[in-house]
Amino acid sequence: MDAMRLADSSRFLRHVFIRDLMLQASIGVYQSEHEAPQRIRVNIDLAADDEGASPMSRKSVGRDDLARVVDYEAVANQVRAIVLAGHVQLVETLAERIAESILQDPRIRIARVRVEKLDVFADAASAGVEVERRQR
Repeated sequence: MDAMRLADSSRFLRHVFIRDLMLQASIGVYQSEHEAPQRIRVNIDLAADDEGASPMSRKSVGRDDLARVVDYEAVANQVRAIVLAGHVQLVETLAERIAESILQDPRIRIARVRVEKLDVFADAASAGVEVERRQR
């Protein structure tokens, strides 16, 4: 499989991202992790259709219209809702749920999601997982 860049004018892709979304999550397999929420950090990178890059839609270039772009506030709200939906045992499961939810938007071709638990090890900044999912 070829490596697809998240921003690529030849494929009409725009890179949309959210950095360091800090949340409290009920996550983990241990009993103590069921009892209290933990700090997590979520990073999201998306490859979204860039209608302004397409030769057929040059008229949209520079048009200041939310309807033509992926609304990163809506994406952040989706992530918050998934995290608040209930306990998840694995960071992998949480990352996959977030990616699949984001891919419901047909303009998103790739969703790369990193979920990190911030208080797992005293001698490490974080531990977690990154997943990448593509439109089918």
